This record gives sequence, C-alpha cells and structure tokens, in this order.
Amino acid sequence: MADAPLPHPLGASADDAPLYAPRKQIYPQAVKGRYRTIKWVVLAITLGIYYFLPFIRWERGPNAPDQAILVDLANSRFYFFFIEIWPQEVYYITGLLVLAALTLFLMNAVAGRIWCGYLCPQTVWTDLFYAVERFIEGDRRERMRQDEERLTLPVLGRKVLKHGIWLMIAWWTGGAWVLYFADAPTLVSELATFRASFVAYLWIGILTFTTYTLAGFMREQVCTYMCPWPRIQAALTDEYALNVTYRYDRGEPRGSVKKNDVLKLQGLPAGDCIDCNQCVAVCPTGVDIRKGLQLDCIQCGLCMDACDTVMTKIGRPQGLIAYDTDMNVQARIEGRPEVRRIVRPRTLFYAGLMAVVGLVMIGSLAMRQSLYLSVMHDRNPLYVRLSDGSIRNGFTIRIANKNLDERRYSLSLDGLPEARIDVVGGDLDQQGRPIVTVGPDQTRETRVLVTDTASRAEDSMPLRFVLTDLATGDTASTSDHFKAP
Repeated sequence: MADAPLPHPLGASADDAPLYAPRKQIYPQAVKGRYRTIKWVVLAITLGIYYFLPFIRWERGPNAPDQAILVDLANSRFYFFFIEIWPQEVYYITGLLVLAALTLFLMNAVAGRIWCGYLCPQTVWTDLFYAVERFIEGDRRERMRQDEERLTLPVLGRKVLKHGIWLMIAWWTGGAWVLYFADAPTLVSELATFRASFVAYLWIGILTFTTYTLAGFMREQVCTYMCPWPRIQAALTDEYALNVTYRYDRGEPRGSVKKNDVLKLQGLPAGDCIDCNQCVAVCPTGVDIRKGLQLDCIQCGLCMDACDTVMTKIGRPQGLIAYDTDMNVQARIEGRPEVRRIVRPRTLFYAGLMAVVGLVMIGSLAMRQSLYLSVMHDRNPLYVRLSDGSIRNGFTIRIANKNLDERRYSLSLDGLPEARIDVVGGDLDQQGRPIVTVGPDQTRETRVLVTDTASRAEDSMPLRFVLTDLATGDTASTSDHFKAP
C-alpha cells in the first residue's frame, strides 16, 4: 500500500498554500541619527527638485519655449536646459536609460540597495507620509494604541486630517508631473480656473490616486512584491558589496546588560546585543536585521541609528549594526584581517562603461548638426519615361531645421551630372538651384523630381542629395538610387 502523504504544516495542501504572506500592519518608530539625517536631506532635495523644477526658466530665443525642462508632446520635442532632443534623436534617451541602469549597478556593487533606502521615489514619498502620520497621530506606541482602542471622535478627527494632508501631497505630486508636459505657470492658471484640458485633470487624478495608495497604504508591499529590483540586484551583487549588516561576531550571544556583564566578568561568551528590538521597531518594512540579509530589507540604515543610540546609552561601542559584509564578519571570527574592496574589477567595469556612454553622448551632442535631411524614393512607379525619352524619378524629402530662426536651403545632386532636380512648390535662386524654406525649429516634407536626360544601360544608379544652408554654409546629405529601365 502506498504511503499516505504527510499533512501540510499549515493544515492545507501545498497547492492550496497562499502565494504571499498576509500583510501585517507596521508601525515604524521615529529615530534620530546620522542616516536619518541623510534621508531627511535627500528627501528635501529630491522633492524640492521634483516639485519646483518645472517653474525654472531657460531663455532659448523668441521661437522656443522658455521652460528649463519640458516634454513637448505636441511638437515632438524634449527640452533640457540648453539641449533640445528631436524624435530622430531618441538614442539620447536610450543613452540616459543606459546610464541610469549602470548607475544602479554601480551603487549596488558598492553599497547594496542604497538606491532603495535613500533615493527610490517609493521610499521618499513613504517617508514623507510617515512624517505626516507621526506629526498628527503620534509615534509608534500612540498609533498602535489608537488602532487597538475603540474609535473616538478625537481619533477620527486626527485620521481625517492625516488622510486629507496625504491627499494634498498626492494631488501636488500628480500636478507637478503634469507640469513637465506644458508651460508650468500657464497650466497652473488653467487648472485653477478649470480651463485646462481633460487629459491634464485625468492624469492628475491617476497620479494622485497611485501616490496616495502606494505611499499611504501599500508601502513596504511595493518593495517586497511589486518592485523587481530586489530580485535583480541579488543576481548582481558579490561578497564585497557593503550591506547593512548585524555583526553577530560581536552581538552574540544576546542578553540583558546585567547578565552579559556578569558573563564577561566570568570570562564566558557574552555579546553586546541586549535584545531590545529597537532595530525592528524603527524598520519601515518590519525586518529583523539580526536574521541576516532579507528580500524585504531596503537598506535604509535606520536600524543602525537605533542601535547606535542604544549602544551609546549602555556605554558600549557603536557599530553593532553597520555597513559591512558577511565575509568580514566571518574573517573576524576566524581571526583573519578584514577586506574592503570598493575599487575592484566590477566597480571599475561599471564606472568605465558609464564614462564611455557619457563621453559618447557628450561628443555626439557637441558635434551634432542643426540640419537634418532624409529622403524616400517613390515606390509606385519607380520611374517614368517622358515623351522626350528622359527618365524621371520621384522622391519625398524631409528637412529638419533645428535652428530657432527661419532658414533657406539650396538642394543639389551628386552622382548624376546631367540630371535636373525640381522641387514641387519650391523657388529657384539666381544660379537656378532649387530653394526650400523651412520655419524655425520645424520640419518640412516636400516632393522632389529628378530627371535624367542621358542614355544609360544601368537600371539603378547611386545619387546623393546635398542640402546647403544659404546663411551659414552648413550642409547635410543623404544617399539613394536613381531607377531606370
């Protein structure tokens, strides 16, 4: 007879087990210290940049917007101070994304999830929401007591006020994002007088809802279940990356202050950790760092501040929890010297790639032209034989004038010395060359007819269109083929 299956420890089969643990309400305690101060500074700088950057002006000329950073979807432009990106230059956006990814990789190689703990938008806005919550409802113990007791009118009033301020922050967040896509002062006036487009109100509503939900309610769930970075960075890290680490070589075995002092006097093993759980109380994700690195830990450093405060009070050295590696902890246990290698092949590789990508982008920006030309051959028909025996091909050319004033360009051909070029709707200069006028910061698409009167045996001949700026002499060219029977 077959063996009966063992019962599941949770009372259900493995197939019926939940995919994730139910959320437990977390009440992080306020803490003061070096890393908490760094987080406040980062919060103030990043939110200040995000909220007020759309209002910074940058003079570009009479025919261009004066907003320093603007995503102009209507005209397919992206403005970043003195840089203007056209749709054909989307590779610059790709370069920025590559730089962002390499920056994350480098930060991870140096100090683990330092991005998550200090710079991630979810962390920043959640920190702000926690600050509002503590200011209105009190610290950890007060909030826990209020949630356990019967709801009273004063408690209800504080909760309504808290959520009202949360919604105001979320609304301001959504509104600030929309300001990057239109002239900020103008859009603010239109929003206030209800003259803005429906799309603006829609996106403000969506971003208000997501900010209010993610920072006010989901919080650590976003970091644990929604964000892919913890799983990616685990595959990119190595044994030399510094992480928030509980130095168990010094902290174990745990015990009260008096008990461990007695053990030390007797020459018995006694650690510095007094099992006060302050590191757990201040953690925004509820992690016990003494259990080692965990997926939930965002490496914010608040447990280090809490532990240092306790160590100072009991007269023991700080740094029981610190940026360290498990390799060094084991080395100290075995009496070997510690190894700290921030500069190593991995970090040099990431830094080198960042430098290469950055230099390529800077060089490309420095050498890019203010004139762009593209051409497309007519597909049907490929050519037309005229009554005089000559062959005519039709082309569509697109000219981009990246200057902030109107420009006139002459169009000529290389490769067919006896061919004639005509621009549909264009003018001629005194030398008989076709002239095309393009407005400031605009593109123009026009038809071009190329007629070859020579008798040729080839059915396809290369030719090159050359566009010359009559004001500056700058040129742009592109190649195609002249089709013949």
